[in-house]
Amino acid sequence: MKQLIILVAIQPSSGTMDVAGGNPVAEKAAQQIQGDYMRGIVAEISDDRYEGRGPGTSGDVAARKYLAEQLAALGLQPGAEDGSWEQPFDLVGVNSSQPKTWTFNAKDESLTLKQWDQFIVGSGVQEERAVITDAELVFVGYGIQAPEYDWDDYKGADLKGKILLMMNNDPDWDPELFGGETRLWFGRWDYKYLSAALQGAAGAIIIHTAPSAGYPFQVVQTSWTGVQFELPAGDEPRSQINAWVTEDSARDLVRMAGLDLDELREAAFNRDFKPVPLGISTSIDMKVDLQRVQSANVLGLIPGSDPDLRDEAVIYTAHHDHLGISTPNDSGDAIYNGALDNASGVAQILAIAKAIKALPAAPRRSVLVALVGAEEQGLLGSEYYAANPTFTPGKIAANLNYDGGNIWGHTHDVTFVGLGKSSIDKIMAMIAKEQGRVVKPDQFADKGYFYRSDQFSFAKIGVPAMYLDTGTDFIDRPPGWGRQQQDHYTEVNYHQPSDEYDPSWNFDGMVEDALLGYWTGLAIANADEMPTWNAGDEFEAARLDALNAIDD
Repeated sequence: MKQLIILVAIQPSSGTMDVAGGNPVAEKAAQQIQGDYMRGIVAEISDDRYEGRGPGTSGDVAARKYLAEQLAALGLQPGAEDGSWEQPFDLVGVNSSQPKTWTFNAKDESLTLKQWDQFIVGSGVQEERAVITDAELVFVGYGIQAPEYDWDDYKGADLKGKILLMMNNDPDWDPELFGGETRLWFGRWDYKYLSAALQGAAGAIIIHTAPSAGYPFQVVQTSWTGVQFELPAGDEPRSQINAWVTEDSARDLVRMAGLDLDELREAAFNRDFKPVPLGISTSIDMKVDLQRVQSANVLGLIPGSDPDLRDEAVIYTAHHDHLGISTPNDSGDAIYNGALDNASGVAQILAIAKAIKALPAAPRRSVLVALVGAEEQGLLGSEYYAANPTFTPGKIAANLNYDGGNIWGHTHDVTFVGLGKSSIDKIMAMIAKEQGRVVKPDQFADKGYFYRSDQFSFAKIGVPAMYLDTGTDFIDRPPGWGRQQQDHYTEVNYHQPSDEYDPSWNFDGMVEDALLGYWTGLAIANADEMPTWNAGDEFEAARLDALNAIDD
């Protein structure tokens, strides 16, 4: 790989990026980012001994202990309160006894769906039973209320006690409407369920299609069965049940109402759509096993060297958890090892920390390594950190997140999920150019990755955030090869027991991507000014609020 000539001044007295010459000290430290080091981390925490690192399990505890030991060995300081490596948080495990069948009744007929094959349903409440009695289904299109786009699927309808049948994704046919092909939070399942609860609905059912979800139904099957963890409930609105059905099952349900699913969806493509009562009722009564457990974010700190800036921080994140032990696959394997997702991200963050600690002087701003928990349950660890930060939100300069890694080799490109949203763009593009690579926006924009990983939790409190992901243009590979590898992973291994470490993995691309994060983080940590969201970005107002809170 071409040696970098864009290097970051690291002396405490300097806050500028040196783009004219080189910085051999920082280059030498960068040599600590090595594939063999990352390979060892991935192989270790994705081993069966860690039992898939499910939140609150013995595997979770063991993984956190191991990661704290690694941070200590690298010379970082404990980053949590009272000199601890861990920021603990409570979780409520909700294990719904899903019925084997679920019957829906129309005037003259009924339809019974099979659990696993046709539907997945979970409790929306942290109570010992989730109950719905004789509730009517109402088709609500996308289930979106977005005044900024002059869009309201509900139109003031009284939906209390109803079950809302809704499409996945958000309107995607017009680049001027929502994000066009780029999925926004409005298109994510967590928004859908929250949206239904805000209407007072008894439940919500999302219609699954692989294109609209970004993954096959098998991911729903494995991700929404067994224990589902949540932060302890507050006074937020909740529905009794949250469910998914296959597209064919939704088609059959709508047909019982004398309607056509495709025609309903076509109508929902318009701003003037109104909810459609289906004249179909259903009841469900699930026993819910509740358990209280604790997980933790593992925090390591490199204090800044500038007395005026050390109370500001660049935060690197990667989630350490996965799905634990759950439904066995066809070969009987029930351990969801999470090697790519996300032992690989953890390994890259640790390698970056190793390089930064090899510098003779720390960056001007502090650097916090946050290996967060319970991401797979809905970004819970990073959400908890965002609500209980160790640095004031207005003094968090940026969040650089890694979720997954490049296991296929060198690329001509790198994917920056969040490109076009903040001033981080220019820094990263400049450094990638010196690597001989180009920065591209989310190359799977329809999957909504910006709202699916931990950078979203930081963005919501105003922190300029990015998620660095694998490129698709692989060196010495034919066009389309990289996209094929990533599609295959999503279709076959994502959230499956088969996401296991393979000694044949090529870590060269992970080294490149970790180096890019290293240089970008140093540039931000040493600059006079913190990054900003671009004018008009959806998170700009939150940033201004966070900065104003400092002044107050």
